[in-house]
Amino acid sequence: MPRIALYTPSFAGGGAERVMLYLAEGFIAHGHQVDMVVNEAEGAFRDQVPDGARIVKLDPARPLGGRLLILSASAWSDWKALARPVLFAHKPDRQFPYLASLARYLRAQRPDALIAANSYCNLTALWAKRLARVSTRVMVTEHNSLSFKIIQKSVKGAARWRALLPLIGRVYSRADAVVAVSNGVADDLSAITGLPRGRIATIYNPVITPELAARAREPAPHPWLTARDGIPVIVAAGRLAPQKNFSLLLQAFALLRRQQPARLLILGEGRQRAQLEALIGELGIGGDLALPGFVSNPYAAFSRASLFVLSSDFEGLGNALIEAMACGCPVVSTDCPSGPAEILEGGRFGELVPPNDAEALSAAMLRALDAPVAAEVLRRRGADFTLERSVEQYLALLFDKRQPREAAACRSAGGALGDHH
Repeated sequence: MPRIALYTPSFAGGGAERVMLYLAEGFIAHGHQVDMVVNEAEGAFRDQVPDGARIVKLDPARPLGGRLLILSASAWSDWKALARPVLFAHKPDRQFPYLASLARYLRAQRPDALIAANSYCNLTALWAKRLARVSTRVMVTEHNSLSFKIIQKSVKGAARWRALLPLIGRVYSRADAVVAVSNGVADDLSAITGLPRGRIATIYNPVITPELAARAREPAPHPWLTARDGIPVIVAAGRLAPQKNFSLLLQAFALLRRQQPARLLILGEGRQRAQLEALIGELGIGGDLALPGFVSNPYAAFSRASLFVLSSDFEGLGNALIEAMACGCPVVSTDCPSGPAEILEGGRFGELVPPNDAEALSAAMLRALDAPVAAEVLRRRGADFTLERSVEQYLALLFDKRQPREAAACRSAGGALGDHH
């Protein structure tokens, strides 16, 4: 029975971690053994590890030892690319000390395949394979546009990312497969690292699971969603972080409330909570807005909401947008790189507005509340992003020499699935 290892930093409540848990569930259903390999065995999704998956916690080594191991795991031609982001970095990324432990795991367990998510985990996985000298097929996955990570980081952080890009291009080229979660992410990865576009496959995230419909009928996570006063409830979801630009949504909501009554729920937690709460006070919208924190079942909110809004500056794909549609909830999104335009097919399934334009977003929200897209149309589109479809594509790319049918078809849309050997 083939064994597949899935490597993430932790079980934190992010989109990439949720995707890996869904993949674990799908792989197990297909008869594979699954190891969830993590640096830290904790996080909001810890209790959602599927039955049958084994948790493998890695152990960190001393930072200096990690740097020397990276050097020994790299080709001599990589040393210049390693210098700034790794060898002489003041604080190398916290993933790198886990390299030795991951190599030991590969050497002892010899899984048939290892899928990593997160740029630093991707690099660590490829170095670990070289150290362990195993035949494990390593797939690296990118869930966001790297160019926007650079823009969003602090100046110091942005400089480190810029220094890392040549290394990513060189090391990813040795992967057995490189996957991006949208054509936009794939295009960006190729453009910014120099990795040939034909080496990058587009496989959409496994967002819609068989349990979604049942979970959407579970009790609502907030009383506004079951109130019978006729006031529409708008929902957003995601980490309270700059990428999601909830400040824009708050400004747009304040403009909308001048036109009609409405309420807004933003599901999620993060470091921007205090900043957002201050802005809510400045805008005077606290009576109609709630930040209930992380919600383990957002589908119960999506299925009852009048509208879902994605206000991000950038996305890899936009999982919550798909989830809301699958629950029959009308949607509005910023036309940000990279996923929303692909999901909504250029506006066919929900209006797209320019990023960082509060007036345009508010106007689109009003139009969607007045004339929502039919729930059944939205559910059908959401069904294009099922767990089963994604799992089949991942397995085909990992174990078959044939190209996955749908991924190969992405060539005409700008995606590609090239020679991954």
